[in-house]
Formats: sequence, structure tokens, C-alpha cells
Amino acid sequence: MKPAVFLPLPDLRCSLLLLVTWFFSPVTTEITSLDTENIDEILNNADVALVNFYADWCRFSQMLHPIFEEASNVIKEEYPNENQVVFARVDCDQHSDIAQRYRISKYPTLKLFRNGMMMKREYRGQRSVKALADYIRQQKSDPVQELHNLEEITTLDRSKINIVGYFEQKDSDKYRIFERVASILHDDCAFFSAFGSVSKPERYSGDSIIYKPPVLSAPDMVYLGSMTNFDLTFNWIQDKCVPLVREITFENGEELTEEGLPFLILFHMKEDTESLEIFQNEVARQLISEKGTINFLHADCDKFRHPLLHIQKTPADCPVIAIDSFRHMYVFGDFKDVLLPGKLKQFVFDLHSGKLHREFHHGPDPTLDNAPGQESQDVASSPPESSFQKLAPSEYRYTLLRDRDEL
Repeated sequence: MKPAVFLPLPDLRCSLLLLVTWFFSPVTTEITSLDTENIDEILNNADVALVNFYADWCRFSQMLHPIFEEASNVIKEEYPNENQVVFARVDCDQHSDIAQRYRISKYPTLKLFRNGMMMKREYRGQRSVKALADYIRQQKSDPVQELHNLEEITTLDRSKINIVGYFEQKDSDKYRIFERVASILHDDCAFFSAFGSVSKPERYSGDSIIYKPPVLSAPDMVYLGSMTNFDLTFNWIQDKCVPLVREITFENGEELTEEGLPFLILFHMKEDTESLEIFQNEVARQLISEKGTINFLHADCDKFRHPLLHIQKTPADCPVIAIDSFRHMYVFGDFKDVLLPGKLKQFVFDLHSGKLHREFHHGPDPTLDNAPGQESQDVASSPPESSFQKLAPSEYRYTLLRDRDEL
């Protein structure tokens, strides 16, 4: 039998200190570095992934690194499963192909992915450990609120877009697809569900999904496609959750501005739903083919007084229609003219053709009433500079990679 070995007192204290330090040290995680070889596999297998697109030389990226790592440590303690939440990063200088794939235009950019699908809204909140951790907790919360009584339907906030699913069983493929769609679109719509005996009165023809529009006078719509087909279900609900004419707020202004499309905006009083409905109908009737070339928006006159003053209008003048091209603002004529066939469409075409811009510098284009070489009697218009450009990503928060050349 070997004799016992006793450590000297200083060595014993050192060993105990190391043991205690190891036992009580917080969990630390390695931020996953993504490249062309692993990006698809890692993102596809992650329930939620927050990806930091950065450049080492960018000072904002440098400031974010320790915050991002600490937030990852905090979340890893709450969601220890490897695929529940992934914090990852892409060095955009080393992997410019990935940066181009996800259209990165500024550093740092934080994008959220769900099961490999990139969410439209990136993270634009405060860059702190708490804010990032709270954001991930919110993304991990249940996106569908369960109804325990159908009378709760009458208490829904009808200023929002509501999607309600009625299912016989929660443990079903139909509900799992509904829940997956809700996890992607919960920022745009409020999702609710009812099951079993609670939902039975609404399941007279089987499980169903109902769209409840924000306008009380508009009828509900029933999804008629296959509820076990994710793509069909997602496309139908997305079409309802992301309307053709979106509201611009100070919260989403940066996001909308960064899309890079000019704005066609209706300024209206919040309670003036009639003008909004007219505008929505005319945009759908006249401009549906222009959806990819301009953003159709509406704004609260009271909240956006400054842009109105910029075009020499006040809330008392609302409803007012204007285009903001990110260089200048142009005012549509009398709001009532929106009902004239093709009038709104011509206003947008004049932007794309450069006519509005030409008239800003040189006065109205010559007409048949003016002989060649004869000067127009009209003076050049002087539209104000863009107001909404100020909502674009700030150089005090991001390193911007390029400037856009707007009309």
C-alpha cells in the first residue's frame, strides 16, 4: 500500500481555489463562425439563429463582439440544447459571397433565422446584453395564443390583423404547420388557436384557418387550401399579414427605408379609415404591377407632422398623398383626384420616367400648347428634399457600404 501524499498548505489552497473557480464559472460558449461549407447545415438545424454579419475593421462591429458573446452565454444557460438557439457570425470580408447572398449593406447587421429561413425583419434594437437576450426570449415565446372560450374572439384587438386557427387536436400536422407559420409572421399578425370542444362550433367542415381583417366592416376570409402544405398555408397567411399598403411608423421606418424603394404615402388622420380604404382600393386597382418598384404606405398625420410641414401641409390638410424618392418629395394633387382613372398610376409613372425630377430642375415638360423653342409660362417647381431619408440607417450606428442614387 502506497503512503498517502499530503500537499503543502499553499499548494492545497491553490488546488481548492482552482476547483472552486472551475465549479462556479459561468457557462461560456463559442460563437459559431459560418462559412460556405457549414452555413446551410447549421442554420437549417437551428430552431432560432441570430447571425452577426460583421467586418473586423468596422468599429461598430468591434464594439458589438463582446456584447454578442455575453448575450450568447446568457441565452445558452436558458436554452442549453445545441439547436434551440444558435449565435453565429459571418466575417463578410472573408466570405463576401455569403454577404452578397443575404444582401448585407452595412456593418454590423444582425439577421434572425428560423429553421434556415431568414426573417424579413432584422434586429435593429439596442446593442446591449439585456436587449439581445430579451429579443431571443421573445422569439422563443409561443407565437400562438390559445383561446379557452370562443367569446374571447369578441375581445380581439381589431386594429390588428388577426389569424385564428380552429383545430380538433393540438398534436397534429395541421397545427404544427400553423404554429410554424405563426413563428415566422408573428411580428405582422396576431395568431390565435382553439382546440377540441372549444373549437367544435367553428369546425363544422373540419379544421380551419380564418383571417380577420382590421376593418370591422370587412368580412372574414377562410383559407381553402391544404392545411398540411406549409408553402400554400404560409403564402396565403403572408398575403393577409403583409398588406399591399403598409403603415409606416418610427419603429419600422429604418427597415422600410433600407428596402431602397421610393415611398408613395397617404398621410391621413388615424380615425379617417375611409380615405385609407379609398387609397388601398386605388393602389390595388391601378398600381398592383408596380409592387416591386415602389413602397405603398400610409402614415398618421399627427405622428408625422414634420414631413407634412416639409411639403407645406398640416394635419388639417389631410388626407394628402405624396412621393418621397429619398432625394425629393412630390405632392399629388387633390386627394379626390385619386378616383380619376389612371391619375395615381400616372403620378408614379412620372416618377419612374424622371418627369417629376425634370420638372423640379427645368419646369414642366413642353406640351402641344408650346411651340418648339418657346418657353413655358410655368416656373420650375421646387419640391423639398426627402424627409424620410432621415429614417435610414445612421452612420453613427453602422458602417454603410454604399450610397443609393435615388430619383
